[in-house]
Amino acid sequence: MFGSGDGTTGIDNDFAARGFAGIGAWIIGRNMFGPIRGPWPDDTWKGWWGDTPPYHTPVFVLTHHPRASITMDGGTTFHFVTDGIHDALQRATEAANGRDVRLGGGVATIRQYLRAGLVDEMHLAISPTLLGSGEHLFAGIDAAKLGYRCTEHVPTPDATHVVLTRRKRHRRGSDCSE
Repeated sequence: MFGSGDGTTGIDNDFAARGFAGIGAWIIGRNMFGPIRGPWPDDTWKGWWGDTPPYHTPVFVLTHHPRASITMDGGTTFHFVTDGIHDALQRATEAANGRDVRLGGGVATIRQYLRAGLVDEMHLAISPTLLGSGEHLFAGIDAAKLGYRCTEHVPTPDATHVVLTRRKRHRRGSDCSE
């Protein structure tokens, strides 16, 4: 949805809706939560979204600085995790109660989980818009060597949707698709 219109239907919307289906918890980096760096100066900043964030589930925010959890309208509770990506994943998995955990970014957070082999599937929406400089998602990461393969590729006038899925390893060390 752009501006204040009602949004659109079709393939792009279908991919967006699919990204929210079955989600029981989220993990995001501190930059996705807000622009404040270093120790939290106070408890007034509660994220980019106002009183009703779009998550509607528990959200685990990776940070180096402790902060009390924040319960928001619409079922979102932000929990601030200072013990690293594995602790955040364990807590999010427990909170998701059998549903999926979505890794919401930013780039540094996604790179950490990719390097650790903890991302099962990833949807990339590539838009033909020049955004300028920023962090490179795959710099220094060999996705194929980590077991990822392209399982879906759908172009639209507004984006190209690419889904990468990680092959599961069997106990004897062989890779195969399941």
